[in-house]
Parts: sequence; structure tokens; C-alpha cells
Amino acid sequence: MENIIYRDDENYPKLLKEIGKQAPKQLYYKIYGSSHLDFEESKLLTSNRAQDIFNNCLGVVGSRKLTHYGERVIEKLVGEVAMAGITIVSGFMYGGDAEAHKAALKVGGRTIAIMPCGIDRISPEDQEDLYNEILENDGMIISEYEGDMLPALWTYPRRNRIVAGLSKAVLVIEAGEKSGSLITANLAKKFKRKIFAVPGPITSSVSRGTNMLIKEGAEMVTDAKDILRWFRARLKKKDVALKAMPVHLSNRVPFEKQILAFLEREPLTVDEMSRDLEMPVSELGVKLSMMEMQGLIEMKGDKYYNIK
Repeated sequence: MENIIYRDDENYPKLLKEIGKQAPKQLYYKIYGSSHLDFEESKLLTSNRAQDIFNNCLGVVGSRKLTHYGERVIEKLVGEVAMAGITIVSGFMYGGDAEAHKAALKVGGRTIAIMPCGIDRISPEDQEDLYNEILENDGMIISEYEGDMLPALWTYPRRNRIVAGLSKAVLVIEAGEKSGSLITANLAKKFKRKIFAVPGPITSSVSRGTNMLIKEGAEMVTDAKDILRWFRARLKKKDVALKAMPVHLSNRVPFEKQILAFLEREPLTVDEMSRDLEMPVSELGVKLSMMEMQGLIEMKGDKYYNIK
């Protein structure tokens, strides 16, 4: 049984439908466990999932020849955005797309992969583990093509309109002057979506496109807060997932109390806290980023400070 949503179906993503005739007539999809359900059960599951996963989406695109700088930027920015409850949408290709999916999964976030091939094909083939991990963590695989259809040169740019159409905003991280990432950004402009771009070195060929977008009016991003502030401003009062709500110290979990106690005595680097807590820097960094977004601590230079 194939899972499919038609454009006139009530579960079809509302934002995507707004792009008019460019919206695919049907979307084939995979969600974890849906292949074992009958049609009505699968439809119900899709309805429940769609109400949540499509609500606040950020499209993320980047160079296939991602630099180390680009990798670090994606891990930090996309990870923090996903951790705040935003669904990350990307095109599953190696480079920027794959790293965006991985960054979301690493922090327990959700992500949607838009495929340039048939719904039953994994492309690139060597990313089967990533494909399965997306499904196993409440994500979705989506394609407008059925079966085992191979990707073609023309299916990649067509896939980009779905990435842009599903998303309230698009973040561009490293893009050459004639890259597929700029195709997605231009489509996002056409669909009246917000464009975010990460600046890069003027000497880097994969930063020329992003720097150009900023000159043309895209919002420059240097921190995940730049993106989260924009999403928060557009939330309705009943939507609390992204609201910055002050939390009293007495309500914090023991770990966060411990961090705040450390920093009340003196500012510390992440390496110093890592040694004191006997916790890997990568894991600690995620927790510190979350506390920073909540307004509990701040970073100046290479040290963290307790905000009183």
C-alpha cells in the first residue's frame, strides 16, 4: 500500500497548497509504522502528524561541497532551531541537506526529507541509515513521484519548490553563484517566504551566493536567536512551543542548577565545565545552547556567564 495525499485532501500541507498550480497534485509519503496500517488508520495517523509537523517549518539549503565552516554553522544554528520545536525541511542530498537533517536528529528534533526520486527509492543510496533515522524519529519522507523512479536532472529543481513551499522561512548556508540553493531561495521569494542567509568569507566560492542574498535583502543570520525571534513573532497566543517563558531557578532540573551555581562563582569555558561535570563537550554544548536561548546564561568570548 502506498501512502498518498492529494492536493484537495484536508491533510495536504496548507502552506504548500498556497503556491497554487506549482503545488504537486499528490504527495507520496512515509512515516514510521504507516506501512503496516490499513488505509483508514494510515489516513488518521497522517492527519494527526500533519497538524503538528507541518505547523512551523524551516527550509534549510546549503552547498553540496560544504566547508568545515558550513558544517559547524549547520550543527549549531540548525540544531538550536530544531531543539526549539521547529521542523527542519531539506532535500536529503549529501552536503548541506544531509547535515541539516543530521543536526535536527542529533538534538531530538524532527525533520522532513523531500526526495528527487520515487518514494520507494533511497537516493543517495549510501544514506540509508540517515533515511531510516529520520523515520524512526517522527520525521517524514516525501516525494511527488511514486514507486522506484530514478532521480533526473529536472527532478532536483522541481523538488526545491516543495522545500520552499512547505516552509515559512528558508535558511541558506553556503551557496555558489549558480547553485541549487539559490534556486530554492528564489522560489521562496516568489512564494513570499522569509529568507535567512549566513554570511561567509568573501574569498570563498561557496559564500558568494549567500553574501549576494544578504545584499539583496535577505536577513543576515549569525545566531539561532535571529531565526527563533522571527518564528516567535508569528506564533498565536495558544502556541506555546516557542515562547520564551521565564523559569524560576527553583523549577530547574538539577543539572541546570549545577551549571548556574558554577557560573555564579566565576565565568567558565565549555571545556572547563566539561571536565568538572565529566560530560562530553558535544553533549554539554547542546545543553548550554538551550539554557542560553532560555535567557539563563550568556556567552562572551569563549566563556559562559550566569545572567542575574
